[in-house]
Amino acid sequence: MFNNLKETDPEIFGTVTGEIDRLNSTLELIASENFVSKAVLEAAGNVMTNKYAEGYPGKRYYGGCEQVDIAEDLARNRAKELFDAAYVNVQPHAGAQANMAAFFSVLKVGDTILGMDLAHGGHLTHGSPVNFSGKLYQIVSYGVEKDTGRIDYDKLADLAKKVKPQLILAGYSAHPRELDFPKFREIADSVGAFLMADIAHIAGLCAVGLHPSPIPYCDIVTTTTHKTLRGPRGGMIMAGEKFADKKIIDPWSGKERKLRGAISSRVFPGTQGGPLMHIIAAKAVAFHEALQDDYKVYCRQIIDNAAALAGSLMDEGFNLVSGGTDNHLMLVDLTNKGVTGKDAEDALEDSGITVNKNMVPFDQNSPMVTSGIRIGTPALTTRGMKESEMKRIGQLISRVIANIGNEDVYSETRSEVKKFCDEFPLYIF
Repeated sequence: MFNNLKETDPEIFGTVTGEIDRLNSTLELIASENFVSKAVLEAAGNVMTNKYAEGYPGKRYYGGCEQVDIAEDLARNRAKELFDAAYVNVQPHAGAQANMAAFFSVLKVGDTILGMDLAHGGHLTHGSPVNFSGKLYQIVSYGVEKDTGRIDYDKLADLAKKVKPQLILAGYSAHPRELDFPKFREIADSVGAFLMADIAHIAGLCAVGLHPSPIPYCDIVTTTTHKTLRGPRGGMIMAGEKFADKKIIDPWSGKERKLRGAISSRVFPGTQGGPLMHIIAAKAVAFHEALQDDYKVYCRQIIDNAAALAGSLMDEGFNLVSGGTDNHLMLVDLTNKGVTGKDAEDALEDSGITVNKNMVPFDQNSPMVTSGIRIGTPALTTRGMKESEMKRIGQLISRVIANIGNEDVYSETRSEVKKFCDEFPLYIF
């Protein structure tokens, strides 16, 4: 494999094989990462990368789209079945593009969005001042309670009544607890707001019923197709039967139209040009895999592994935001350990364990330093690891963080990590 690449561009060939070596020999605990199957890899690298296909199946601006139309229809139909959705758009290049198109579908520039604070677990596209969302819209942020690390829905309802947002956003990138979508719907209805869910992290869990689905409650649902969904890097927008044909006033034309039509036109031509047809084909493969019976077993193991790893870390004296996890991730507050998130991330990476520094609620450190780390279990679950491995990994993390700067400990841990990885091989070409 890669013979043509090796001959044509040995430097890039070296980075690809180097990345394979890194993945095979380290413990990947970044909550937003996963390992796709070889079938998804093959689809993502196929000849459909050559095809321009602006528009939608049956309504393209280019000829020669017969095969890519089939692929996109397969992706859409499989996603509809997987999520019980009436409308699906698989063209967004990423979650950020999906969120932009979703906002543009129902909001005018300057409208108010009520979304989760980045430091409390939200995402850049939920209103960060450095992101388009924070620059184009009035953002009011909600967060979690300091003593519980959980959302107080009564306070959220009071805040919504005070600021009267045009859209309420339910979703996160670093929140370890289940979201109450019916409560969000109740709050949105009380102020006449659209309700949008960003389930980028929990999409796979929602698809198989291991986290409540937002589809029956939210006007618009966005997601990435990687993370727990275990597909290629990309985005997607969905709407349930109750909302897909909902009549709205288009914020750009001022005319009444169906929500599904507004979303489609905001993806193309509103925010994107030609779709990435090779990635859409890979999305279709991932959705097919997620429709198989063993995928729910896999997702159940993700959650069990997260609970086991969280328990192991708490046994080692770590403080977890909210005291644990309901899903695939945990947020570790390192304040009591006297270590910053940046130092922990660097030390763990030197030891063969990959995590990411992350702000914790009410963090006193900057986003480039942070007081915490975010840890997730989807990738290691894909490798076949289970609860006993999670317990040992928690102990390894504890040992490294207790010995910041100790190269001997890093070296010893790397050797143990390598043995772990050899027991659970990933990509062999």
